[in-house]
Amino acid sequence: MKVFIGPYKNYFGPYQLAEKLCFWARPVKDKYGIESKPDWVHNFGEWLAHGSIEPEPDFHTGVDILNRNRDRHNTLLYRFLLWIESKRKRNIKIRIDPYDTWSMDSTLSMIILPMLKQLHATKHGAPLVDDDDVPEHLRSTAAPPRENEYNVDGNHFARWDWVMEELIWTFEQQQTDCDWEQKYYTGEYDLRSVPTEWDETGKPTMYEMKDGPNHTVKIDQEGLKSHQDRINNGLRLLGKYWQSLWD
Repeated sequence: MKVFIGPYKNYFGPYQLAEKLCFWARPVKDKYGIESKPDWVHNFGEWLAHGSIEPEPDFHTGVDILNRNRDRHNTLLYRFLLWIESKRKRNIKIRIDPYDTWSMDSTLSMIILPMLKQLHATKHGAPLVDDDDVPEHLRSTAAPPRENEYNVDGNHFARWDWVMEELIWTFEQQQTDCDWEQKYYTGEYDLRSVPTEWDETGKPTMYEMKDGPNHTVKIDQEGLKSHQDRINNGLRLLGKYWQSLWD
């Protein structure tokens, strides 16, 4: 396998061009402490895009900036930059070799695990996680009352952390160097091939594996099943929240 997936292409339009041309303009902070270029740089971008400058819409009145711009004149420069943008493609090269699918689940696990770990460490939000998928103490019903109806509950982010940790644990179990089943086996193997059928000359024709006198292997069936059930649940969670694996 050889995989090269380049970074996403950053959109470059009239407003980005205005910022490049006005490189000397120092950022200013708004009331929330967020830095951005001065308003006059944005107005310059407006002019490059539409040939005119219109006041910013008042979002409290429900005016949608996309609707406002839908019928506005688009300059030749704007259309040219959009044309260039349509030609820019993300650099993706993937080659799959036959041996990659001999044990495809193991191959994918080696890729998925480090991605899950990075996402867990760098994520900036959390999707909605159903209460039924987490322990009772993390459910919304166990969280303190919300101040406002539109707020998330106090366990919202903890639920996603729990799901992410379960996914990471699940794929740690799938790594080729993790022989997790062995910890549920104790004792020593002493298996012997014992003949069970013979031909007319007395030569054995059928054999059966039977325990020898020193065979002491015991299997913790309950622990083995519990471990496998947790893995199965992790794989179920991966499928259910697959489209929530974003940063």
